[in-house]
Amino acid sequence: VQLQASGGGLVQAGGSLRLSCAASGSFFSIANMGWYRQAPGKQRELVAEITTGGSTNYPDSVKGRFTISRDNAKNTMYLQMNSLKPEDTAVYYCNARYFSANRWGQGTQVTVSS
Repeated sequence: VQLQASGGGLVQAGGSLRLSCAASGSFFSIANMGWYRQAPGKQRELVAEITTGGSTNYPDSVKGRFTISRDNAKNTMYLQMNSLKPEDTAVYYCNARYFSANRWGQGTQVTVSS
């Protein structure tokens, strides 16, 4: 079971990025998925999560700017990030939870310049 995050990069404030998380294995459709981020010197925090049924949840810091989605046919999760701010700069990780398993991807760097 592996999670491969991609799509990070350097963008100016106000710009957009789309992250992808490709999952190997057959668990994807039964996993609750999420995106987390960790900035230097800070704890890892939830950015967005999506259940197997498609329900989503966002913290107030990204609500209205970020959209999480999933394509079970492609075993892939996405995070569309719009109106990016310098405070969104962090390493972004994808996460999968199913049964007792809790899996993490390797992270992708997002840097937003002011």
